[in-house]
Amino acid sequence: MAFDNNIELYGMVLSSKPVGEFDLRVTLLTKEKGKISAFARGARRPKSSMMAGSRPFSYGKYTIFMGKNSNVISAIEIENYFENISKDISATYYGFYFLELADYYSKENIEAKEMLQLLYQSLRALMNQKIPNRLVRCIYELKILVSNGEYPEVFSCINCGKEKELSSISITKGGTLCPECEGKFHDTIKIDVSTVYTMQYVISSDIKKLYTFLVSENVLCEFEKILRQYYSMYIDKSFKSLEIITTLEYNTKD
Repeated sequence: MAFDNNIELYGMVLSSKPVGEFDLRVTLLTKEKGKISAFARGARRPKSSMMAGSRPFSYGKYTIFMGKNSNVISAIEIENYFENISKDISATYYGFYFLELADYYSKENIEAKEMLQLLYQSLRALMNQKIPNRLVRCIYELKILVSNGEYPEVFSCINCGKEKELSSISITKGGTLCPECEGKFHDTIKIDVSTVYTMQYVISSDIKKLYTFLVSENVLCEFEKILRQYYSMYIDKSFKSLEIITTLEYNTKD
């Protein structure tokens, strides 16, 4: 419901930056208007009612005054702070990476219901100790590609159209290949049929059903390898949180 220039938007804080002495500039991913920036006046003052709701991961209803030159948050009703994520350093940086990726893909004034739902469910999955963060990341990365319409073809051979016995994938060509066609491309990656099924499931499933399965270490490693190469080729941005995740995982292995 809108009153004058105030509108109510459901969304999550992607980032917030200090402005002046007491204010914050907040970037939100909203269901109704996609990415939007607004000022939280006085949010850095002690005991400010705006402080908690201006932090990254905060999800709820934001009432925003849409000004001619800038937007101002006038009220916040938070439904979930995802505070448990901050209790685990690994989950924290995975979460920040998810926020950065959502910021990268979201656009202003374009409805983002699906992307917001994906982000929300993925953060919930990070708090589920039964699902490895590495798997949550792979699912999120692939599904956000789906929401942007640029995911790899994994339901048939990209050369001949065969739908069975898909045994490899070409990153440059953007899809899977059958045994008869894989030799025609120089950059193919051999993949297990279970990896193909996993990617097919993620691409075709409803967001609410994404984090309901586990995979073997071999499948997870193949899943990771495919997405690392795919993102390296098609995304022209580096993410600070991802660099920290890589360091953390490397130190864990040691």
